[in-house]
Amino acid sequence: MFETIPPTERLRLMKFICAVAWSDLRVSGEERLFVADCIRKLEMSEEERAQVWRWLEVPPAPEEVDPTEIPAEHREAFIKALGKLVALDQEISPEERESLILLSQLVM
Repeated sequence: MFETIPPTERLRLMKFICAVAWSDLRVSGEERLFVADCIRKLEMSEEERAQVWRWLEVPPAPEEVDPTEIPAEHREAFIKALGKLVALDQEISPEERESLILLSQLVM
């Protein structure tokens, strides 16, 4: 999944992941572990990692998370990653479901 994400898109993906993690107004332990695993798999720099952890403390502003800015060739990978995040705790909130559906509709 992450093999198709170039370094220039890593932060954008992680911003979306953090925004969706916050969609139910809390970030669970499972979601934090997922983020840590993504950071490792994406081989993010120290600066990038620090930014991602800040998004887990304070979510990105909604206007900073524009699905139409996701390059077409990376949309499927973004949706797969977000789907895995939402399914982590096996308790998909209505807000998480709505976020994922809206993102899917906007990018596909």
